[in-house]
Parts: sequence; C-alpha cells; structure tokens
Amino acid sequence: MTMTLPKPDTAGHSFDEERAVFSRLVDTASDWDMVGFDAEVFGRNIVVSPWSKGSYLRPMKSLVRQLDRRAPEGHEAGAEPFLFVFPERSGALGPDVWVAHEDAFDTDSNRLPGDALSLVAELTSPATRDRDLHDKVEVYGRSGVSVYVLFDMKEQMVTVYSDPSRKHGYQSQTSAEFGDPVHVPAPFDFELDSSAFKRSA
Repeated sequence: MTMTLPKPDTAGHSFDEERAVFSRLVDTASDWDMVGFDAEVFGRNIVVSPWSKGSYLRPMKSLVRQLDRRAPEGHEAGAEPFLFVFPERSGALGPDVWVAHEDAFDTDSNRLPGDALSLVAELTSPATRDRDLHDKVEVYGRSGVSVYVLFDMKEQMVTVYSDPSRKHGYQSQTSAEFGDPVHVPAPFDFELDSSAFKRSA
C-alpha cells in the first residue's frame, strides 16, 4: 500500500522557502528506517511504497547486465537502492535500475545528484504504477535524464522515453510487448532484450 504524507501548504512562500521545505522532506525520506518500504519525494509529499517483489530480481539483473555493456564511458549500471535528487523538480526518487556517472558515488551522503543519471528504469507495481507512468516521466524528462525505460508489468509492455526537454519533458517514445526487442537510443544505442520480463509478470 502506498501512503502519502502531505506537507504544509507553502503557497506564497519565496523560492528559498520552497527549497528549504524540499530539503527537509528529502532529509526525512532519506533518514527513515522502514524495513520493506521505499520513501520518495514528489513535490510537497513523501510517498512510501513497498520494495520490489522477489520475482523482479531476474529481469532486473538481465537489464543491468545489458545496460552495463552499453553504458557511456565513466557510467555504471546498478539496481542498488539510491535516492537521486532533482531539486528543480522537487523530486527525490529511487529508480529500480539506474545508469549514472561513477563520480556521483564518491560521497558519504545517501542523496545523489539526479544530473549524474544517463538512464533510469522502473518496473511498475500496483502501488507505483500511476506515478511511474505519469509523475516520474515528468520529473525524469524535464530534469534531462537521457533515457527512461518503463516496464509496465500489468500491461506486459516496455516503453522507452528519450529526447528530454526541460520545457516539454520527453519528446520521443517507443513501445514493445514483453519478449520483443526495443531500441534504447543514444547514448546507449542497442536493442534491449525484454524476454526476461515476460517470464516474471
């Protein structure tokens, strides 16, 4: 179950006050110790969702292996739980799979810069599907993440979003059914094998 904790209305507050509210929310989300749950920040809300199902392990490992071979120089692929922060979009998100520049991990902080990401991937669940399909497309696209790969576990479809614009979000997308290849564009430029996802849904 997803739980949303509303924060005080900051309408009419200055930009600095808005940033301070966001910073406090990120502090709270990153410091919570909730076994089995993941906390993310969307705007003025902390959203708590269950961690991934065990059946997601094999497809996620398949995805990480493929991305690691095609990642841009200096970038690494992984599925470890990190909180990537997007201050301009008031978001702090923990993607299921990520590709990010290795320099982003030279820190003792558990909050990493969102601008280090070259790709994110999300696997939907009943608790996260709506945010993955809408809110995260907006945050990732307008923040300039090059590629967003969305695995819709309910519809058995993979959608690749690309060509991000800070004004318009992602301007290109292509979809395929699980089991069919789908192209992941530059800076990766390869045909993604989604067959592992077909078995897991």
